[in-house]
Amino acid sequence: MKILMVEDNKSVSEMMSMFFQKDGWDAHYAYDGEEAVAMFKEDPDSWDMITLDLNLPKKDGLQVNTEIRQISKTVPIIILTARDSESDQVLGLEMGADDYIVKPFSPLTLMAKIKALHRRAETPALKTQVTQNEDVDNFDVQTEHFKLNSKTREAFLFDKEIMDLTPKEFDLLKTLAQKPRQVFSREQLLQLVWDYEYYGDERTVDAHIKKLRQKIEKVGPKVIQTVWGVGYKFDDSEAK
Repeated sequence: MKILMVEDNKSVSEMMSMFFQKDGWDAHYAYDGEEAVAMFKEDPDSWDMITLDLNLPKKDGLQVNTEIRQISKTVPIIILTARDSESDQVLGLEMGADDYIVKPFSPLTLMAKIKALHRRAETPALKTQVTQNEDVDNFDVQTEHFKLNSKTREAFLFDKEIMDLTPKEFDLLKTLAQKPRQVFSREQLLQLVWDYEYYGDERTVDAHIKKLRQKIEKVGPKVIQTVWGVGYKFDDSEAK
């Protein structure tokens, strides 16, 4: 894995470098926002993972996140932040980050999140191009008004494509839609979509649901419903 750690605290970078080296990862470090964007732009497709501090000199981490997302919608981004306010964390997720972790953090927890996110990003569906229209019409999730093709990473509601889904949003939509009307708790979704045990990161799920709903509702009605006190479900049975 080629990972870019954007962190102005060199002691944190030095601490994590030992863990990265132990796993044989190709780790690179940027110590301010401008340097981070410049390094990413040199070869955007080469990066497998980015960890991004929010409090950076020269260019704020949220701005870095936005600029990277303008270049790549798929590179996984984990926000590292000493800010403990809910608004900062949710804002980062809504601007395209895949997950966050609050400082001070356990290196083992960060490593677990990186590995889980990397496993999801490395699915064959993301790495294999469909040629000669192979499997283009092979929808492996279909309901009354919705269909989804995991190989082409396309989803349609009322035959209109839901555009610009990030990898996590697509996986979240697939998880919900393949079991219509089943209610999933936030803890279950963290395990199924993010592939790690529940650490109290409910805001990660909520922020992704919010962005996913916005994209779905550009083409059709609200089909992801909140079950108060429990979680979320997909139901298009009464959609019009």
